[in-house]
Amino acid sequence: MTDQLDPYPTRLTEYRKPFSRREPVVHSRNQRRWEGPLDEVALSRYERDGFLWFEGFFSQDRIEPFFEELKEMANDESLMSSEQVIQDPNTGDIRSVFGMHQLSEAFNRLTRDPRILGMVRQLLGSEVYIHQSRINDKFGFQGSGFDWHSDFETWHAEDGMPGMRAVSASLMLTDNSEFNGPLMLIPGSHRQFVPCMGETPEANWQESLKAQEIGVPDNQALARMAEQGGIQAPKGPAGSLLLFECNTLHASNENMSPWPRSNLFFVYNSVDNTLGEPYAAKSRRPEFLATRGKIEPLTMHDDFPELAGQGVGPLR
Repeated sequence: MTDQLDPYPTRLTEYRKPFSRREPVVHSRNQRRWEGPLDEVALSRYERDGFLWFEGFFSQDRIEPFFEELKEMANDESLMSSEQVIQDPNTGDIRSVFGMHQLSEAFNRLTRDPRILGMVRQLLGSEVYIHQSRINDKFGFQGSGFDWHSDFETWHAEDGMPGMRAVSASLMLTDNSEFNGPLMLIPGSHRQFVPCMGETPEANWQESLKAQEIGVPDNQALARMAEQGGIQAPKGPAGSLLLFECNTLHASNENMSPWPRSNLFFVYNSVDNTLGEPYAAKSRRPEFLATRGKIEPLTMHDDFPELAGQGVGPLR
C-alpha cells in the first residue's frame, strides 16, 4: 500500500461523497486533439457520455477465427487450471480468461490494429500499452452478471494506477442483444469518482473476479447518476466495438437467453500513467491482471490492410 497522497481515496471506513475527476476526459490538447480518426462530434460525445459505440466495426467473418481460437483454448487443460482462468461461481464454467494478448499471437496483433490504436492514442494523448486483456464469457441460460463498478476504482485501489488516463476497447465476439446480458453503462458517470466503503481483503482478486463485493458504489450514488444520465446498453452483431473511459460505471445482467455472449476487452493505459504501489491494498495483483514489467509502447500491426481508411463514425 502506498504512502503517497491519494487523489482518489476509496475502500474507506467512513462515507465520502462522490467528487469531480481531476483529469480531462480527452487528453490530447490543442491541435493534437484532432490528430486521429475521431472527429469533433465523436470526441465531444466521448467527453459527454464516457463511451463510443461502433456497430459492425469488423465484419463477422473477420471475428469468427478469434471465437474459434477461444474454443481451442477451452480444451487446453493446463490453461484451464491456471489462475488466469476465472470460473463462474454458480456453474463452474469459464467466466473470464485474462492475459489474452499474451496467450495468443492473433489476439496480440489485434491489440495493435491501427483503427483501434489510432482512436485510443487520440483519446489518451500519448503512446499506450496494454494494462490488462481478458475475455468475459456468459454461456446461454447460466452466465452470471457483473455488478456496477468503475474499473478505475479497482485499478487505482488494487493496482496503483495513479490517474484516469486509460480506455477499454470491448470487441463483441458474439452478437450482443437485450437478451444475453449486454454491457450497461451510465452516461456521464465518468465525470465523478465514487469512493467505496470497505477495506480491501488480502488477495481480493481471487474472489472479486468471481463476484465483486468490495469496490462497488453505493446504491444512492448509482441511483442519482442513473437519474441524471440514464442507462444505455449498446447492442449489435459480432464485430461491434465499444470504447469506454476507465471511470465509466458499468454492469451487466445474467444471460437468461439460450445464446452465448463473449466479449473481448483490451485495456489501454497511457505510458505516462504507469502503475505504482496499490493505493488501498496491501499487495500487488498478479502481472496478468495489471502489467508492470516491460512497459513498451504498442506499435501498429494491420491484419486487415484492405480496411485502411475505414470510417470510424459512431452511431448518432
